[in-house]
Amino acid sequence: MAGFWQSITGRSRPKQADLDALFLVPSAAITLQTAAGLMPTGTGSVCYRAARGAGFADTQTDVLELIRGAADAPRVEVSGDEFGFTWLTVHRDPDDTGGLCTDLHAVNTTLELEGFGPSLLCSTIPFEDSAGRRVALVYLYKQASFYPFAPAAGQRRDTLLELQVGETLAAEIPVEKDKSRWLALWGTPGL
Repeated sequence: MAGFWQSITGRSRPKQADLDALFLVPSAAITLQTAAGLMPTGTGSVCYRAARGAGFADTQTDVLELIRGAADAPRVEVSGDEFGFTWLTVHRDPDDTGGLCTDLHAVNTTLELEGFGPSLLCSTIPFEDSAGRRVALVYLYKQASFYPFAPAAGQRRDTLLELQVGETLAAEIPVEKDKSRWLALWGTPGL
């Protein structure tokens, strides 16, 4: 009955995030290394809109303690951007993409479990080639898909690199098909 009602009203349920898709990135990283010479930078971020109040502040503190309390704890920092979003950035050894994705998964999952899932925007995992070109795999929380974002000088995009990375990884990760959702994330930490 719900499907019938949705077809009449034109409404559909939002896609559910599949945070486990972040665990596909270490394999995709190997593909990017061999196919495009792109290496992980060891940095990754989760972007969200911080809610006001003690509940959210406590949850963010819990997330930071969780990551910093690990035996092989990475460096973690929290910053804000000009649009009012918060970036929680994790710095690991570039060879530890698996550990980085586990950290990002823990941040997303904790925020989601504490009721702050609607505040999540995206997670980013940057890569760089020997010429200094950078591209991030951006996981869109609300779309449950990835897209590549490759900034170039002067707030321009390297769309050719973005398309190349998207095509290269299409069989390995869920790549966002609607390119209008491939948003520019200027000022992304680590990118």
